[in-house]
Amino acid sequence: MKIFAISDLHLSFGSNKPMDIFGEQWKDYLFEIKKDWLNKVSSEDIVLIAGDISWAMKLEDTNLDFEFLSSLPGNIFMIKGNHDYWWSTISKVRKILPKNITAVQNDAFKVGDYIICGTRGWVVPETINSGSEEDKKIYLREQIRLELTLKSAKSLQKNGEKIIAMMHYPPTNSAWDKSAFSDLFENYGVSAVIYGHLHGKYVKRELVKNFNGVNYYLTSCDQVNNNLVEINI
Repeated sequence: MKIFAISDLHLSFGSNKPMDIFGEQWKDYLFEIKKDWLNKVSSEDIVLIAGDISWAMKLEDTNLDFEFLSSLPGNIFMIKGNHDYWWSTISKVRKILPKNITAVQNDAFKVGDYIICGTRGWVVPETINSGSEEDKKIYLREQIRLELTLKSAKSLQKNGEKIIAMMHYPPTNSAWDKSAFSDLFENYGVSAVIYGHLHGKYVKRELVKNFNGVNYYLTSCDQVNNNLVEINI
């Protein structure tokens, strides 16, 4: 069993929002993702999607997007991104998902020798005093949610299974200063963190970075040339 990751698919089969309006790099991107997916992934493998799955505004408008994902091999685990407005209560989301897709929200799932967990996260302040009061409030709330998913993961860890966490937002600021999120990943013994959200040619982050013993993978599809990233831990 192999583990792959990608994020920010921004599917729009049920809505009229083509991604190529954001630049040439988005032209035929779903064709490229599908081709790479079919070349790499078997039915036993895991694919992690770190948020921004669909442009749909309502849950019922995601049907075609999930038909596309369910037609691809592998077992998919996904978290909510900042543009997943269709994502209502977790019970409603899970009720409509195809069998090969699992929504993760502040909880965890054991798959073989791995434990998958995750939450959305939020913008990490660039400096101690930066950010609006609303941002600070959400940042604190997301710390609580992250610890919930990590506690759930730890409760499933019986025989040294590796914990892989998904977070839509980058877990640190651009300078890779320690954050409340990175502290939690370290404290709970997380092996790898998958994140996305960042787009464009001016992104300066490494695609893979080991930070204080945790491997962080940036998987926004336009940053990884629309190829799934294999997670090696």
